[in-house]
Amino acid sequence: MLPTVAERLEAEELMKKLALRLFALLLAVLPVGVAAQGIAPDPALRAKADALVAILDGRGSYETYFAASFRDKVPAAQLSVIAAQLKTALGAPQKIETLTATSAWSADLTVGYARGTASVRLVIDPAPPHAATGLLITGTAPRDDSLAKLEAEFRALPGASGFGLYALGNGRPTPILEYRADVAAPLGSAFKLWVLAELARQVAAGERHWEDVVKVGAPSLPSGVLQTWPAGSPVTVQTLATMMISISDNTATDTLLTTLGRAKVDAMAETAGGSAPVMTTREMFALKGDPALTKAWAAGSVDERRALLVDNAVKISTAKLDPTVFAGKPVAIDSVEWFASPSAMAGLLDRLRRADVTTHAVMAVNAGVDPAIAKRFGYVGFKGGGEPGVLTLNYLVQAKDGRWYAATGNWHRADDGVNEVRFAGLMGRALALLAAR
Repeated sequence: MLPTVAERLEAEELMKKLALRLFALLLAVLPVGVAAQGIAPDPALRAKADALVAILDGRGSYETYFAASFRDKVPAAQLSVIAAQLKTALGAPQKIETLTATSAWSADLTVGYARGTASVRLVIDPAPPHAATGLLITGTAPRDDSLAKLEAEFRALPGASGFGLYALGNGRPTPILEYRADVAAPLGSAFKLWVLAELARQVAAGERHWEDVVKVGAPSLPSGVLQTWPAGSPVTVQTLATMMISISDNTATDTLLTTLGRAKVDAMAETAGGSAPVMTTREMFALKGDPALTKAWAAGSVDERRALLVDNAVKISTAKLDPTVFAGKPVAIDSVEWFASPSAMAGLLDRLRRADVTTHAVMAVNAGVDPAIAKRFGYVGFKGGGEPGVLTLNYLVQAKDGRWYAATGNWHRADDGVNEVRFAGLMGRALALLAAR
C-alpha cells in the first residue's frame, strides 16, 4: 500500500521493497533457490556455513567473510545490530543444525541458538575464496514453543495488538487461541482481501469471468508496478487480482475495486465484518495528505464519509500524491484506514477457502512466511498489510493431512513504528504451532 520509505512496512514487503516474500529481513540481493533432491553442496559452502556461527556471535571477520558486493549493501554496523538482536532474543549462536542445498553454492540453513533457531539463506561466490555474497534471515523460533508463550509475547507488544488461530470446517471458524480477537484494528493493504472476495463472488455468480479484460485505471502510489504502465493498458481481472494480492499493487487494486463497483465491495466488506466505505488506495493517500479531509473523514459517519468521497472525487482523482506524508510517525491510523477484527478476518479467510481454485492460486503466489515453515503445509495463502504504525498478517493454510486453518494478527501504535521482523516472527511461530498440531 505504501511508497518509498514506508514500503518496508507493507506486509508483503517484509522481505523488503515489495518482494514476493513477506515478513523477512533482506540483507542482500539473493537468487531465490528451491531445495532439490540430489543437490550436493560444495565443501566450501559447508565450511562457510559453519563459519557463519562466529559471524553471528560477533567473533568472525566481516571483511574476510563477506564479498565486497555484500559489504557495499550492508555495512558491518548494520549486520552487528541484527546479530545482537538475534542474540538478545535467542541467546548465543551455537551451531548449524541443518543445511539444505538449493545449489552447489547456496543453501537454506537452520542456525541453532541457545534458546531457539534462526532460518537463514546463504549464498557464496563459486570462485575462491568463496566469500558470502548473500545472507537472508527468513525467520526465528524459540525452542519448546507453545501457544501460551506465543500469547504472552503478543500481550507484551507495545501499543495494541490482537490475533487469532482458527480451525476451519463446515461451520464457523473454531477458535484455537485468541487475544483481543473481537477488537477491530487497522488493516493496511489486507483490505484487498475484501476486493478479492467480491471478485470471487462475482465470478461464482456468473457476473464476471477471470479472463475479462479491463483497462488500467488512474495511477496510485506504489507498492506495485502498474502505476508505471501506459494509461489504459488492457489487463485481465485475474492479472489485477494476482498483482493486488501477491505484490500489493495499489493501482491494480483501485482498478479492480472500481471495476467491481464500490457499492458491491462495500457490501462484501460489511458482510465480512469490516468497515465501510472502502477507500481506494488513491483516496487513502489523498485523505492522509490533506489535513482538512483527514479531519472531516475522522469526524464523519459512514454516510458522511461516502458523501465526502463523492464531493471530493475530482480533487482526489487529480491530486498530486505526496509519498513523504509517510516519512515520519504514523498518520491518522485510527481513522483514515480500513478496519476489521481478527475474528472477522478469519471469517473472510474461510469465505475465500470456499472459493474457486483460481482464488486459491492468487492467494498462494506470495506465501509471506519463512519457506521452512511454508513447506510444512500443503497450501499457504497470504495477504498482509501495513503503513507506519500498522502491521497485519493473514494466512489461510491447509495442513498436509487436509485440515484447514486461519491465522490472523495485527499490531498498531499511533506514537511510533512497529517492528515488522518481530511481528513476522510471532506469526511464523503461530503457523509452526499449527503445522505441529
